[in-house]
Amino acid sequence: MTKEEYENIATEIVDACFSVHKAMGPGLLESVYELCLMKEFELRGIEAVNQVTIPLFYKGYELSKEFKIDILVENEIVIELKAVETILPVFTAQLISYLKLSEKKMGFLINFNVPLIKNGINRYVNNY
Repeated sequence: MTKEEYENIATEIVDACFSVHKAMGPGLLESVYELCLMKEFELRGIEAVNQVTIPLFYKGYELSKEFKIDILVENEIVIELKAVETILPVFTAQLISYLKLSEKKMGFLINFNVPLIKNGINRYVNNY
């Protein structure tokens, strides 16, 4: 995937988040935003899968721990959703871990529990 393609998808993700936040507002559960965002992607014709399992490998061995990506867009961009008062450093570490373990290059940490969604969208990259 080219950088331009990544940027186009990233723009669509941000725009979809604006649509969901405008329709639903802050203060709901994370699972509500996940379902609404999945429907928004479907309406836009964007491929997205939620609750994607990432296995943990160490030296070629699969360990008995797995992680779940909230939403994987176009099989390339990881979205970690939150509906919290404050984004804690552990949430950022969670997204960065998902990017590394899944070998994806871009991710978004999105907090819907904000008055203005632009203040809740954080973009991260991994070897981009």
